[in-house]
Amino acid sequence: MSKTIIISNRLPLQISLENDDLKVSPSVGGLATGLKSFHRDGDSIWIGWTGLTEEEIPEHLKEDVKEKAKEEACISVNLNQEELDGFYYGFSNRTIWPLFHYFMEFTEADKEHWETYKRVNQKYADIILEHYEDGDHIWVHDYQLLLVPNMIREQQPDAIIGFFNHIPFPSYEVFRTLPWREEVLKGMLGADLIGFHTYDYERHFLSSVSRILRHQVDFNEVALPDRIVKVDSFPMGIDYNKFESAALNHFENTAEEQSELQRRLDHHLEATPDAKLILSIDRLDYTKGIANRLRAFEYFLDNSPRYIEKIRLVMLAVPSRSNVPQYQRLKREIDELVGRINGKFSTVSWTPIWYFYRSMPFENLIDLYTSCDIALLTPIRDGMNLVAKEYVATRTNHTGVLILSEMAGAAQEMNEALIINPNNFDQIAGAIEQAINMPEEEQMQRMKMLQKRLKRYSVEKWAQDFMKTLRNTKANRDSFKSIRINSEVSETLMEEYSKANRRVLFLDYDGTLVNFTDKPEHASPDEELKEMIKTLHNQEGTDVVLISGRDKDTLGDWWKETKVELISEHGVWMRKSDKDWHLAENVRSDWMGAVRPVIENFVDRTPGTFIEEKNYSLAWHFRKADPELGEIRANELSNVLKELISNHGLSVLEGNKVLEIKSSGVNKGKASNKKLVDTQYDFIFAIGDDWTDEYMFRELPEEAYTVKVGIKKTSARFYVEDTKRVREILQKFIENG
Repeated sequence: MSKTIIISNRLPLQISLENDDLKVSPSVGGLATGLKSFHRDGDSIWIGWTGLTEEEIPEHLKEDVKEKAKEEACISVNLNQEELDGFYYGFSNRTIWPLFHYFMEFTEADKEHWETYKRVNQKYADIILEHYEDGDHIWVHDYQLLLVPNMIREQQPDAIIGFFNHIPFPSYEVFRTLPWREEVLKGMLGADLIGFHTYDYERHFLSSVSRILRHQVDFNEVALPDRIVKVDSFPMGIDYNKFESAALNHFENTAEEQSELQRRLDHHLEATPDAKLILSIDRLDYTKGIANRLRAFEYFLDNSPRYIEKIRLVMLAVPSRSNVPQYQRLKREIDELVGRINGKFSTVSWTPIWYFYRSMPFENLIDLYTSCDIALLTPIRDGMNLVAKEYVATRTNHTGVLILSEMAGAAQEMNEALIINPNNFDQIAGAIEQAINMPEEEQMQRMKMLQKRLKRYSVEKWAQDFMKTLRNTKANRDSFKSIRINSEVSETLMEEYSKANRRVLFLDYDGTLVNFTDKPEHASPDEELKEMIKTLHNQEGTDVVLISGRDKDTLGDWWKETKVELISEHGVWMRKSDKDWHLAENVRSDWMGAVRPVIENFVDRTPGTFIEEKNYSLAWHFRKADPELGEIRANELSNVLKELISNHGLSVLEGNKVLEIKSSGVNKGKASNKKLVDTQYDFIFAIGDDWTDEYMFRELPEEAYTVKVGIKKTSARFYVEDTKRVREILQKFIENG
């Protein structure tokens, strides 16, 4: 039976040492909570770091740590202090974290950290592979493990792999500054499904894939040579019932059962019943906008002194990465701001800010959530922000107001909150005043809508949706129309080839025999390819036809030493192996003068594009253009040309990053069929990579071996991954001829 393998930087366990004794307790957090049901109820294992370095674990307890983890269906990854410093504190938190949150001034590009990051990612991948069995589903989590999906894919090509990024993904303009950008994207693309919290992050990722790796992106799918990668957004929820139940139980506590914090809060509320408590909860991180929040609060008090002694900011800052210099500076800045604001506005009986710098137990969080009238959450950039959702879930009487930064992922699904720009002090101040004075009826209306949505899309639903979509990628892969030429298919193919008396091979050129280049004129055949084609052509009973959209002069010059049969410009010109070129179709070129200026206009407007003029066709190439702009312009030009050339016996052929205008009725299907008229072949093989080859696949007899290069929608019966596999097949033809 297949199982689910969950991988994250940390295990969902807290393992600690107390007097040479190991203590294990469950972790508290969104990820651990969200996948708890999968991990507990399903057949699954969880792989991650224990939180203790190898140096911290005494030798006689190392096996005990592994056993304690196994008891909870967890597999521990051992990290030493050097690995932790380079992988976690180094590359993860000094490179990826600031860059992905748009703090480029904090981003470091340390090659040693990068090498350690790669090495530790490989360590995680190796442990996954040790426990992987055919049919398992692998779910990798977050920015610490960006390279793991492809590391698994390289060893297990058929594995079903999901990856979820829990932090923002930056725009292409920011992401491309990363020195190892290609490696990071390739690492993530090892997955079958890549998930983000919001559509914006998904869009940024696809833009980077398109622009940096130049992969074809179709809506939310990335076309790789051997696979289709699906990219989608799944906004993570919370364990809604847990927070709602905790809030309901909180109100049933007797005075003796209340926490000390709740007693202090109640004392304040009783002493000043008309005053409002404003809640601020974050990890101490520069992405959370805490310093700006304090300045905005000071700005509000400066401009609205009537609220002095009528509001209080209750601020909890949870310590985080305290050994990183930026966090140490941030802590000093916040301490100074709190001290200055309290010194500036405090009265004998009132302090504007209650400041807590520590983590708090769950029950104290519930105390704060249920007691504060307003939640003020203003991150400068935040992947989701689950605190906003937790606050809403605890407001069981449906009152309370949430003020939320538009830069938090949660803002996209919490429109009933007061959405603000975290850098706009006027707007924040205005939202605070609006929240203070919001009628209870409006509060309840907004809160009920938020609660209904959050309850429906809980963290369990989030996990279920992702896993369901991940399983569907397997079904989509299995239902792909064409069949991959694996070892079994290849064996049958070679057997048919070997026993055939008359064979014909129709071979496309660009993207099939050679890879595409930014400069098409530089795609001449290498010596290995020339020798292959020559050997095949010389086999008894074998006809080799190179069938291409290239112009006859270029194609003829490249293959002048090899007397192979050529078809150029999609079938306009033909050259028998021992003859000169002859015009195979009755075509004309008098239309070019009217069409060329239209295409030239698009060349002028679209950097990186150019016109290729052939004998009887014009081609507009946009491979070197910005991918998104190129696609937009191609669609626009196609529409303009179709209108211009209607009723003129011309058509627009959409190839791989090229539009070609030519006479209607000229295509590779018609050209290849002409070859079959005079000769009876008992083995027909045709291979190509783009839409121009589809005519050939459709026109050839059903029994023909038609092969597409790359996974794309096709009429071909079979497919191979790339040009390397094409050459491997040709080599086998040589061996079996």
